[in-house]
Order: sequence, then C-alpha cells, then structure tokens
Amino acid sequence: MKALSLVGARPNFMKVAPFLRQSGIEHILVHTGQHSSLEMSGQFFEELGIPEPDYNLEVAGTPGMQLGRVIEKLEAVLEEVQPDWVVLYGDVNAVCSGAIIASRGGYPVAHVEAGLRSGNWEMPEEQNRVIADRLSQRLFVVGRDEIVNLKMEGRHDKEISLVGNIMIDTLEHEREAASRLSVDGILGQKVGAYSMLTLHRPSNVDEERALRGILETLAWQDLGPIIFPIHPRTRKSLEMFGMMEWLKREDFILREGFSYREMLRLNMEAKMVITDSGGLQEECCVLGTPCVVLRWETERPITLTRNGGTCHLAGNNRDKMGKVIDMMLEEEMSPFIPELWDGKTAERIAGSLLS
Repeated sequence: MKALSLVGARPNFMKVAPFLRQSGIEHILVHTGQHSSLEMSGQFFEELGIPEPDYNLEVAGTPGMQLGRVIEKLEAVLEEVQPDWVVLYGDVNAVCSGAIIASRGGYPVAHVEAGLRSGNWEMPEEQNRVIADRLSQRLFVVGRDEIVNLKMEGRHDKEISLVGNIMIDTLEHEREAASRLSVDGILGQKVGAYSMLTLHRPSNVDEERALRGILETLAWQDLGPIIFPIHPRTRKSLEMFGMMEWLKREDFILREGFSYREMLRLNMEAKMVITDSGGLQEECCVLGTPCVVLRWETERPITLTRNGGTCHLAGNNRDKMGKVIDMMLEEEMSPFIPELWDGKTAERIAGSLLS
C-alpha cells in the first residue's frame, strides 16, 4: 500500500513523524515548502527523524499563491506516484490544496485531525479543515466531540475512525529525550520560575492595539520572566509597531525559535503557558501545565478546564486576560489524558488504511 503524506508547515511535522515510522506502507513524503527555513523546518526533520522529502514543491508567496501553486505542482506528483491514499494533517494551507487536487484526480483522501471546529469562519484554518473533511473518504478524529461535528455535517459512521491524537505520539516519543535537557542550557542563562508565550494568529498580531494590549497586560502580571519565541509574522508586526525595544526593557526573554525537544522541555517546567496555538493547548493538557489561550473560541474544547483539561480561554481583552491569568495562577493543575491520547494513534491510522 502506497501512502503519500503532504506537509507544509511546522505543525505538520510533529504529526507526520510517527506515521512515517509505521511499517507495511510505502511512504511518499511531499513538502510544499511553506516552512522551509532551518528554524521552521530543517531542525524538526532532523530531530524527529523525518527523512528528506521525496518531493519538495518549493512553494512560497501569499496564501492565495500557495494554494494555487500547490495544486498545480502536486497534480504532477500524484500522476507520477499514483498513491493508494493521500494523507493530510491538520489545518494548514497544504490540507486544502491537497484535498482539492487529490479529489479531482480520484485519489482517496485521509484527513488526520478531522472534525475539529471552532465555528469561526474568519480563520483560514477553519476553512481549510472543513474543505478537507468534505473531500476526504477517511476521517481520523482525536475525540468524540469531532465525531458529533462530522455527523452533524452528514458524514457516516463508516467514514469516521476515532484514533486519538497523533501529536501526543510525538510528545511521548520525545518526552524522555526532552526531559534530559537543561532549561538554563536551552536559554543560555539562569532563570527561576518562568512562563512561556507564543503568538502568531492574525487576530492577535496584525493589529497594534491587540498586540500591544496583550504584551502590556502580560508584563503587569506575576508571571516571572516570560520566554517568548517570536514567530516571523509576529516579529514583522513588532518591528512595524516599534515594540521591540520596549520588549527588551521588560521581563521578556526573546528568542527566534526552539527545536521541538527544547520547546517541550520548556513547557514541562513552565509556571504557565500563554498561547494562541492549538497544538500547545493539547501538549499542556497532557503535561499538566496551566495554559491561558488568547482566543475567544477553540476547536479543541476537550483541553479546557471545564472538561478536565488545563486550558482556559481568555480572548485578547485586557480585563479578561488579567482575570483569567490571576485565576489560573491559583489553580492546581494535573495532567489530563483524553481517550486514546496514548502514543499509539499512528498505529491505529496505519492499521485502518491497510485494512
């Protein structure tokens, strides 16, 4: 059985790694090239043991250009490879393009992380995952909420497989190696109790009022040093709004980025994680790390405190953020492992495709 896995951005890399280790499958790896720098791609491939892509489409440009060029270039690859399955991961632009051209060519599509819904149609990620789900023949879901979402959209039980969370496969595979790292060694300096911050969503970083409000609110909280790996999109905004020098004067530790293991280690020990990343919500839930989510909605409700998780929605309003952070600082958090988040999701996906 021949499976073509399409990846494009960093969140995909953690999801594809465990699937590529599955035997009995001829794996074909295609990289769109969206995240192709060493920090965004190369170090993750090396650290997670991902082989060199069989095809690199070398697509860059605006989101619209990416969507169109992936469709154009992937069509030729599909005709050459003739895969039995096209496997798509998550909700990045590659998922939308891959689903469209594979479906047009008559190649069966399997979507890993199907059924996630935020209800926010302004999010490109929401558009990507809905399109991919509609065009997929096999829908692999992380939990039972996603089954409900898909059935409400008219999908049948036989198309849906509850397999768990493939991101947690990578977390468990790398946990021991990450735990051997020194936090001070990663940072190159001694720190006491610290918090982590990641920001990349347009609603948080593209407008000066929202971005400044978030960072000023965090600077006033009792969070200790705030380790801040800056996403390229966020750096562009910080420079445009003239905020970089202010950040350096406040209690922020600025970094360009970390490897997967380094980030995992930092999350293990953090006093709190403040983020707009869905993947970090899931990691914090399993690690037992308090997590303040800088969004008004989430496609991962299973991670929220009301459902047993360690995450709480705070939006990006100053008063709301402050209240949620104060509340979370007083809460005692424990790891929460949802159903089938056991490190064996890739095995279940491979077994399903092989059958």
